[in-house]
Amino acid sequence: MEQEFLRDIVSRLDASGVLYAVTGSLASSFWGIPRTTHDVDVVAVLAAADQERILVAFGDCYYLSEAALQDAISRQSMFNIVDSSKALKADVWVSRDDPFSQALLRRRHRVEILPGQPAYIASPEDVLLHKLVWNSITPSERQLADAAGIAAVQTGKLDLDYMRSWAVRQSTLSLLEEVLQGKYLKAT
Repeated sequence: MEQEFLRDIVSRLDASGVLYAVTGSLASSFWGIPRTTHDVDVVAVLAAADQERILVAFGDCYYLSEAALQDAISRQSMFNIVDSSKALKADVWVSRDDPFSQALLRRRHRVEILPGQPAYIASPEDVLLHKLVWNSITPSERQLADAAGIAAVQTGKLDLDYMRSWAVRQSTLSLLEEVLQGKYLKAT
């Protein structure tokens, strides 16, 4: 993953005033065991009124389909910001109006994601829970290994009551308990 791409994406999000949090593999690598990734995953709160400022913020040097952005905002789904010269992309997930998404954004952390580059990132608990939800949608050893890596690196620091409460609501409690016990931790 090109660090300058990540730096530019979060700088432009910050400048636009959009409420966002970095999630996905970058977030799990930050809180857990690092691994290579080729995209940036972001959850952002966007409404129809934000469409123009997103186009202005990114349209000068990235490919961003206005139709895809409009559709993502209306359906609370995902659109891409693409640097085709370097084959890099950001998947921007328009935040759903559900309690977990709201909690994830409320609990985000402002951290130095790269040297000298602050950014908002989802909490380790929320990244781990999100990985478990994605695994239930599309089973993946990678999602489980990412979750286990966060659990291992953040041992003793995680809000287990918060995680178990959400895991019950998301029907992932047994999987969470396995992850917390190190079941999916890959040997390095």
